[in-house]
Amino acid sequence: MARILAEDIVTVRERARIDEVISDQVTLKPAGGGSLKGLCPFHDERSPSFHVTPAKGLYHCFGCQAGGDVIDFVMKTDMVTFAEAVEKLAARYGVTLRYAEGGPSRTGQQGVRTRLIEANDLAAQYFASQLDTEAAAPAREFLEQRHLTAGVADFGVGFAPPGWDNVVKRLRAAGFSEQEMITAGLALKGNRGPYDRFRGRLIWPIRDLSGEVVGFGARRIMPDDDGPKYLNTPETPVYHKSQVLYGVDRARKQIARSQQVVVVEGYTDVMACHMAGIDTAVATCGTAFGEDHVKVLRRLLLDQDEHRGEVIFTFDSDEAGRKAALRAFDVDQKFVGQTFVAVTGEGLDPCDLRVASGDEAVRDLIGGRIPLVEFVVRSKIEGFDLDSAEGRTNALRNAAPVIAAIPDRILRSEYVRLLSGWTGMDQALVSDAVKAEAARGRPQQARPTSPAAMPDERDPAGMVERECLKLALQTPDLVHSWFASVEQQSFTVPEYAQVFAAVVAAGGPPAQPDPDWIPAVLQQCPDDAVRTVVRALSVELPRALFGDDHAIVDVRFAENAVSRLLELDASRRLREVKARLQRINPVDSEDEYRRLFADVLALEQYRRELREVLVGGQ
Repeated sequence: MARILAEDIVTVRERARIDEVISDQVTLKPAGGGSLKGLCPFHDERSPSFHVTPAKGLYHCFGCQAGGDVIDFVMKTDMVTFAEAVEKLAARYGVTLRYAEGGPSRTGQQGVRTRLIEANDLAAQYFASQLDTEAAAPAREFLEQRHLTAGVADFGVGFAPPGWDNVVKRLRAAGFSEQEMITAGLALKGNRGPYDRFRGRLIWPIRDLSGEVVGFGARRIMPDDDGPKYLNTPETPVYHKSQVLYGVDRARKQIARSQQVVVVEGYTDVMACHMAGIDTAVATCGTAFGEDHVKVLRRLLLDQDEHRGEVIFTFDSDEAGRKAALRAFDVDQKFVGQTFVAVTGEGLDPCDLRVASGDEAVRDLIGGRIPLVEFVVRSKIEGFDLDSAEGRTNALRNAAPVIAAIPDRILRSEYVRLLSGWTGMDQALVSDAVKAEAARGRPQQARPTSPAAMPDERDPAGMVERECLKLALQTPDLVHSWFASVEQQSFTVPEYAQVFAAVVAAGGPPAQPDPDWIPAVLQQCPDDAVRTVVRALSVELPRALFGDDHAIVDVRFAENAVSRLLELDASRRLREVKARLQRINPVDSEDEYRRLFADVLALEQYRRELREVLVGGQ
């Protein structure tokens, strides 16, 4: 198999801005020192521990230890091979790739994901071109009746014409194999060969966060179609319905900007909301809203303890809407931001509401949202006879578990007060009922930590060692002249000693800034564990040795850091020599005693000199 030329891979790394690529998946905010931070896309977390350093082209999560460069990120998020990730970035940033054994064949050198995306894109173009045909008249009528015609081009809406092999023929002519068509979910396997999955239906292309077509949603519009009302792409290597949100490619930037997302139930609702000015609307694709969807939205909202982003669900006020709200409440605790419900009436979804009452009615619907907790609690007590003691008691028993599940203690207390008023029961009784439910307890998920990646505040020596290694990796020119006096024995944390060894093996900190310096150190690491620590140290902000949380990194700071490292090492060696000196009888071992005593004097003098440097630098 032909290899992509190494110089072309270097060009891709240089042109592909890591902050820009990662921003497709994660909302990033400044973290100081040229670093950016956000919620990690690789594990569930409440406070951002995912850091990106554009100047170095690296990312690292201090929670799960994921890290690497822009190619590593694409490989992990898109689940593709190294070559596929390079090809994807090259296409995005206009880099022409060359291969060591000549140009690649269309099928031989492209990975599975790349091929499936290309097949979906070709199919989407074909479906869009068919919407103006005579056969698509019912599809156009459907859109016109719902006042969605103006949004067709923006959303790429199309039509799959009747027939068995319209898409199959075009994909085959473009060089796609039958297996690729079937794997993409565009064709089904028949006795006489593959045939089209989507036939005689209105089509919505479903895109991922980066805007690539990963699947399709198809609605029945023909009177003789006895299939399901909606037919979606099945699970494929690029389409996972539990993780996909329709419209997220169009809404993601506004979601991050406004810190609000509106979750609706269908493709037409997303279109209607966007056309009415609610450009943060998204919808699930043939499945209920779940935890994987939560993870996607939390990353876009940068939902964390100190942030109050809004998630707004739209539900009808009927029984089905109440059940949907209860399902949403089950995953609500995954959000730290406020969660609301926009309640529609008379069985109208946002699309129907817009047809009946116009754009302003849709905006008013979202503007009139109420807290999800309130909606669920009120639903729990609805139907009970609150004029009777039995009815009030049963209503309390039904609603208490909902309030007990609220993680915020202050908010939980407020809903105890509200439930007391809604049921007419004494607040103390309501509080006791809620406490009884809460006492049953919920398992707490421990936050992942790693002593190699997270500095221990109780270990001042380890903190200093960490700062020196950060300097050696991030600003090697500042410690170039000083690092020659540092030895591996100066590092008490085993992982840091291994990183130091890799730094030395790479030639030591260069005298001038070098973009290839960190990659050179990574090549000298003995295993992935040490490489993980190197990546972490390469993006973590330097910390001041005295006082402030963060440091102004200059020559004086570098001098102080290395001096402190050497002073701590000298102190350890001094304690060891003094201990040996105390165990020696000066009469029986006079020569060794004199030698050790001289070592004590030399180490004490050396330590005093280092401390003078530190005192002068404070």
